[in-house]
This record gives sequence, structure tokens and C-alpha cells, in this order.
Amino acid sequence: MTLSPIIFADGILEASIANGVARLTLGQTAADGKPLPVGQLCIPLVQLAAVTKTLSDMLRQLEERARAQQAGGATPAAPAAGAEPQTMPGAFRFG
Repeated sequence: MTLSPIIFADGILEASIANGVARLTLGQTAADGKPLPVGQLCIPLVQLAAVTKTLSDMLRQLEERARAQQAGGATPAAPAAGAEPQTMPGAFRFG
């Protein structure tokens, strides 16, 4: 698998639909606090519902984990000596 460039975005500056494609202009907050466009995500309209559902499911799972952590109290205990760690703390895997 070939890796594509990674674009960090902390917001969507503009969203439009034309010719069967949803175009989301991604942005970052610059050092001066103003939004700066950093790339564009183009999604065929026939795939937009599936992409939106995946993001919605990911957010729901994140909220469930946050609620479970709040209900369970403090952070999980450290693994026993010699035990292999399963994941890095704070890392999430959605499937």
C-alpha cells in the first residue's frame, strides 16, 4: 500500500457540491489565530453517506469510551511486570 500525504486539519473552511462531488476545504488555525486552508477533501456524492456514517460511528465510539472512563474512575492500572502492553495509552482503534 502506498502512503499518501497526511494533512492535519482542525476545521472545515468551506463545503460545496458540484458535478456529483462534495468538496470540503480543510483548514488549520494559523499562529495568528486566523484560518488557513491546507487542502481539499473531495468525496463522490454516492460515497458521502458512507463516509459520514463512518465518522459518526467513530465519534459515537469515542464518546462511549469517554463515558466509560468517567464512570470507571481513574486511568486503567499499569500492566504487570513482564506483560506486553496492548496499545499506547490514549491510542484508539476503531473497527
